[in-house]
Amino acid sequence: MNRDTRELAENKMGVMPVGRLMFNMAAPMVLSMLVQALYNVVDSMFVAQMNEDALTALSLAFPMQNFMIAVGTGLGVGLNAMISRSLGERRQEAANRYAMQGFLLEGISYAVFLLIGLFAVEAFIASQAGGIERVYEYGVAYLRICCACSFGFFLQITAERILQATGRTLYTMFTQCVGAVINIILDPILIFGLFGFPEWGVAGAAIATVIGQCVAGALALLINFRCNPDVRFPLRFLRPEPECLKQILYIGIPSILMVTISSIMTFCMNKILIGFTATAVAFFGVYFKLQSFVFMPIFGLNNGLVPIVSYNYGARKRERMEKSVRLAYIVAECIMIVGFLAFQIMPDKLLLLFEASEGLLEIGVPAMRIISISFLAAGISVVSLSVCQALGRGGYSLIVSFCRQIVVLIPAAFLLSQLGRLPLVWIAFPVAEVMSIVLALIFVRRTIRRLDWEKKGAQEAQTPGVSSNA
Repeated sequence: MNRDTRELAENKMGVMPVGRLMFNMAAPMVLSMLVQALYNVVDSMFVAQMNEDALTALSLAFPMQNFMIAVGTGLGVGLNAMISRSLGERRQEAANRYAMQGFLLEGISYAVFLLIGLFAVEAFIASQAGGIERVYEYGVAYLRICCACSFGFFLQITAERILQATGRTLYTMFTQCVGAVINIILDPILIFGLFGFPEWGVAGAAIATVIGQCVAGALALLINFRCNPDVRFPLRFLRPEPECLKQILYIGIPSILMVTISSIMTFCMNKILIGFTATAVAFFGVYFKLQSFVFMPIFGLNNGLVPIVSYNYGARKRERMEKSVRLAYIVAECIMIVGFLAFQIMPDKLLLLFEASEGLLEIGVPAMRIISISFLAAGISVVSLSVCQALGRGGYSLIVSFCRQIVVLIPAAFLLSQLGRLPLVWIAFPVAEVMSIVLALIFVRRTIRRLDWEKKGAQEAQTPGVSSNA
């Protein structure tokens, strides 16, 4: 048995007790996602100290930022799943190829957002700003920097997903925390011009963000080179390989489209809410920052779950895979219940973290209580769709996301807005979530039932080169 085979055979995702493995894989990711949520909130808290127009501008920039995140993390989902599956099937060279093709795809993605940052942000912000000049200027300044300098973001995503795919989530937590801390430190310095720096306002918030991403990305890449023996990085695999790209995109594109749908939803909601007042748009942006504290841990849990599911399906260890999924459901629902209670009990205190005006509190307190009802079902939906993605059925995730946000949520919000009462608009969120959980459970059950467990049993794992048709 050669060195590569020994390392693969000893990978903890195939042998560690499931409860311990889930904690080992997911806990660092949950913590790192909470740190990510923290610095997103801190970013907006500092900007809110400028004025409400600046806070509104960040809300208008959010759909494009979310689209950028969709592309990066979506490709990362495909990369993560294919590397994990290749390692589970004992195919070392395939894992190496997927890693390098992931860097290629993320580099192409950065080139696209560079062009968007240079040529498209003015039109994008103007389409939502409702003619408010100061909001438009803030939004353009912030978004241009975030898009044109997003190379650090794409590097960070790729390098961290490779670490996750090989079970090294502790390193991922470390790199994300370093980036977040740098962002939090630089935010007040660059926004308000402390310690002799220029006062850059919202542009300073954007600069702090991209510096943190660049440092985290470089650190994650260095850790891969020095501390990740499961994957190698031969430059010859950087040339486009259609079959590898196809496999990554097959899993990743549904994830990209799913989050892109969220960006479209946010864009449309901004258009609906600006018809009432700009304060409603500002609240909606604040809501997304706050709800990230609830959903980011779920996403961290999923980032730990996806490689476990992919690896154990690749190794044909059915009981381990199904036990991991059941445990993820329980943890996700507990997190969501805590989030629901926080939004029900103290919405005013949460909003005051963002220097909320009386008008924002009047809009936001009832809105948070209504929207958070949807949290009770969301945990099960999110985990179910992640399982489908890990098993190569990312299309189901896309269907559910499209139905929830485009078919149900936006039309319902628009129709309710025509009644002239803003609180009615928020009812669209729990209505859409009910539909989401029904579809998600149907799809995950169908996916697991149709898996081919006989093609390569766990006892036959020593026969490398047999691919999976998940």
